[in-house]
Amino acid sequence: MAREARLDPLDKYWSKRDFAVTSEPRGEHAPRKGKALSFVIQKHAASRLHYDFRLELDGVLLSWAVPRGPSFDPADKRMAIHVEDHPLSYGSFEGTIPPKQYGAGTVIVWDNGTWEPLGDPREGLQKGKLLFNLRGQKLAGLWELVKIAKGGEKQEPWILFKKRDAFARPKADFDVVSALPDSVIAKPLRAAPAQPKVAVARGAKRARPTDDSVPGAVKAPLPAKISPQLATLATGVPAAGQWLYEIKFDGYRIMTRIDNGEATLVTRGGHDWSAKMPGLVRELESLGLKSSWLDGEIVVLDEKGLPSFNALQKAFDRGAGNAQIVYFVFDVPYFEGHDLREAPLVSRRQLLKALLDEKATDHVRFSAAFEADAASVLSSACRMNLEGVIAKRADAPYASRRTETWLKLKCQQRQEFVVAGYTDRSDGTPQVGSLLLGVHAPDGTLVSVGSVGTGWDTEEAAALKRKLAKIEIPKPPFPAGAGKPGRWSKRAPGAERWVEPRVVAEVAFAEWTPDGQIRHASYVSLRTDKPASAIVRETAKTLTDAGPVKTAGTTATGGIKVSNADRVIDPSSGLTKLDLVRYYESVADWILPHLKNRPCSLVRGPTGVTGELFFQKHDEKISIPGIKELDPKLWPGHGALLEVGTAQALASAAQMNVIEFHTWNSTAKNIDKPDRMIFDLDPGEGTSWQHVQEAAILVRTLLTELGLQAWLKTSGGKGLHVVVPIAPRFNYEAVKGFSQAVVQHLARTIPARFVAKSGPSNRVGRLFVDFLRNGHGATTAAAFSARARPGLGVSMPVAWDDLTKLKSGAQWTIATAREHLSFQSTDPWADYWTTRQPLTAAMKMIGFTPAK
Repeated sequence: MAREARLDPLDKYWSKRDFAVTSEPRGEHAPRKGKALSFVIQKHAASRLHYDFRLELDGVLLSWAVPRGPSFDPADKRMAIHVEDHPLSYGSFEGTIPPKQYGAGTVIVWDNGTWEPLGDPREGLQKGKLLFNLRGQKLAGLWELVKIAKGGEKQEPWILFKKRDAFARPKADFDVVSALPDSVIAKPLRAAPAQPKVAVARGAKRARPTDDSVPGAVKAPLPAKISPQLATLATGVPAAGQWLYEIKFDGYRIMTRIDNGEATLVTRGGHDWSAKMPGLVRELESLGLKSSWLDGEIVVLDEKGLPSFNALQKAFDRGAGNAQIVYFVFDVPYFEGHDLREAPLVSRRQLLKALLDEKATDHVRFSAAFEADAASVLSSACRMNLEGVIAKRADAPYASRRTETWLKLKCQQRQEFVVAGYTDRSDGTPQVGSLLLGVHAPDGTLVSVGSVGTGWDTEEAAALKRKLAKIEIPKPPFPAGAGKPGRWSKRAPGAERWVEPRVVAEVAFAEWTPDGQIRHASYVSLRTDKPASAIVRETAKTLTDAGPVKTAGTTATGGIKVSNADRVIDPSSGLTKLDLVRYYESVADWILPHLKNRPCSLVRGPTGVTGELFFQKHDEKISIPGIKELDPKLWPGHGALLEVGTAQALASAAQMNVIEFHTWNSTAKNIDKPDRMIFDLDPGEGTSWQHVQEAAILVRTLLTELGLQAWLKTSGGKGLHVVVPIAPRFNYEAVKGFSQAVVQHLARTIPARFVAKSGPSNRVGRLFVDFLRNGHGATTAAAFSARARPGLGVSMPVAWDDLTKLKSGAQWTIATAREHLSFQSTDPWADYWTTRQPLTAAMKMIGFTPAK
C-alpha cells in the first residue's frame, strides 16, 4: 500500500476534524518500542452503522471501515474500506461525535487486544495482502486483509476474512457481531485465546516453550503424578466459546511421563504399563524430550485404518501383537520444565503438533482436530462406524477431573458394565451364552441392568467361560431380590451362574428401558483399565447453555435447536426465525426482569407475521422447554398460567414460533394486586405521530400533577406505553377504575385530542388512551418484546428526554434493537425497579373512590 507523500501520516486525520468541537483525541505520530502491537475495533453508529478495524503499526493505527463487521466464518468475505490513519490514542476513544462533524455519531470500543503480523507487515501492505493473528476479547486466531482495488477508486477497497483454524466457526452457529454487541470497556470480557507462538528454533531438535511462547506456561518441577482430564457425556455443544473436535478413539487412555529422557506409560487408573509396550516406550524416548507429560490414547487400527477395541484387546492377549499399537497423542499438560495446565488447549496443542511434526514415529502420532461443526464431524464419525467425537474448548485449561470443557458425543449408547454372572450355551458347548450385567447405584450397591448375548466369536465366548468359571460364587452379588430366578433369561430358574463382581465389560446397546434395563445389547470387549467399583450408569448431560448437536435442516444456537431457521417470518424485511431466536437470546438480560414472576401470555405465529396468529395463555399441550406452569389456584376456573423466567424458556419459546410476550400487571406472589398501571396511547386513523408524542407529554403532565412518576416505552407498533409503578395495595377493580378516571379527565379536558371510548369510529383523528390494560387478566406487550406485525418492531424503553427524537412506535426492530442497546450509556428505566407509588392521594385528587 503506497502511502501518500506528506509531512505526517496523521495529516489527513487532523484535516477532517475540528478538535474545538469534537471530543476525539488529536493525538500524534508516536512509534512505540518493545511492546506488542495493539489492535482495536470500534463500533460506529454514524449515518450508517459500521465497524472501524484498526491495527497499530509505525506509531499510528492503520484503519479500515468494515460495514458489516467481522465474522468467524471463513466463507464471509467482508468489505473493508481503507481510510485515513488514526493516532494510537484513538484506540481508547468512546463517545459521541457531534452533528456536522466528520463521522458524526456514537463510537464504542467493540474489541481490543494485540495483533501479530505473519511476515513483514509493511511488505504485505505494499503488496495488498496482510496475514495476521489476533488476540482480542472477542476476536482470535488467524485473519487476512486483501486489497481488491483496481486503481483510481476514491476509497480503497479491501476484504477482511477469517482464515480456517481452530477458531473458525460457521455463521449459522455463531455470529460474533450479534452475539457480542457491547463495548469491551463498559463490559470487559476475558481475553480470547490467541493462536500461540511456538518457539521452534531453526535447526533445533525439539520445540521448547519460552516465557512468552505459550500463554499460561509456568516454570515448575516435573509433577510426580498427573491424572487425566475426563470428558462429560453430553447431548450437544454449547454455542459459547470455540470448540475443537477430535475422533473418540476406541482404545485405552495412556499418560506418558518422561523423566530424564525415560518414558513411563501410565493408565487412567495409575498403573504402569510400560512393560506391556516396550516398543512404544522406545519410540517415545526417541522424541528427545527430557521432562514432560503427554496425554493420549492407544489403539489398534483395523484393515480400514479405523480404531478397533477388539483388535487392541487381542493385541494385549497375544503379547507379540502389541507391535500393532498406535499412540495418538492429543495433549501435553507439562513440557520441558514448564507446567502448561493453565495454558489454553489450543496453545498446548500447537506446541505438541510442532513437536510431532518434526519427530513423529510410526506408532506415535498427533491426534488431529477437524475444521467443521460438531454435527458434521459426528455425522462423519458415525458413517465410519466410529464411537463418536470428543469436543474440547479451545481456550480451556487442563483439569485432572471430569469437566464440561471436554464433551463426549457418541454415535450410539455404549459404556462399561460389571459382569455379575453368566449363562451357559443351551447346546452344552463350553462357552458363555450371555453375560449378566450390573452398575453401581449412587449408594454403592450393585443393581442389575440386563444381559448381553451377542457380539463375540466362538473363541472369545470360550475364553469368557474359562475366565468367569474361576470366580463363581453361590449367590447373586445384588441386594436381596435383584437376581431372582427368571429375571435374566427365559431358561429355567437356576440357569444363572454368579461371579465376583470384578470383571468389566464394554457393551453397546440401543436404549435404556423405563425400569433401568438395556435393550438390544452387543458385547464389545472386556476392559482392564477401569476398576469394577467405578462403574456407574452413564447419563448424557444437557448443559445449561448447551443444545443438541446441529443436524441437517436445523441450526444450533444458544442452547436450543432451531428448526426451519432460514424460514422468513416477515416478508417485508426478510427477517427469519433464526433472527428472532437470536434477538431474544441477545436481550435476555433486559427482558427477563419484565417477565420473571409474572403470568405471561404468548403470541405465536407459526407461519410468520402475515399468517394466522395464536394468543396463548396456557400450555395447551405445547410444552415449551423451560416455561413454568404457575399454581392453578392463582386463577380459579382457568388453566394454569405460564411464566417465562429463564433465558432457556425465552429462546425455546421463540423456537416454538412465539413472537410476542405479554405480561400481567401483577406478580404471581401477589396475583390480585397489581404493582403497575399502564396507559396505552393508541392512535386512530389520521392521527399524526406528532399528535401521539404530544399526547404522551400531556398524560405524563397529568400524572405528575397527581404525584405519580411515569416511565415511557414504544409499543413496537403504532403507539406508546406510559407505565406507572405502584405499590400493590389495591385490587384490579380499583386500579382499573382509577386509570379510567384519569383517561376520562383527559377526554373532558382536551376533547379535540383524546377520547375515552375505544373503537375506530370514536377516535378518527384522535387518540384513545387505553385503560383496559389494567383489568384483571389483561396483558400488555412486555418491554423488549417483538411485535407480530410487518417489520417486527420492538417495544423499547426510552427516556422522556428522547421522546421528541422518536420517529414511530416501531422505531426499533429485532434487527436494530440490540445495536441500539449497545450504544446506550445509561438505563432510562434504572429507577423504575425501586419505585412503588401509593395511589390513595392521587385517587382523592381526581375524585375517584374505590369500591369497598
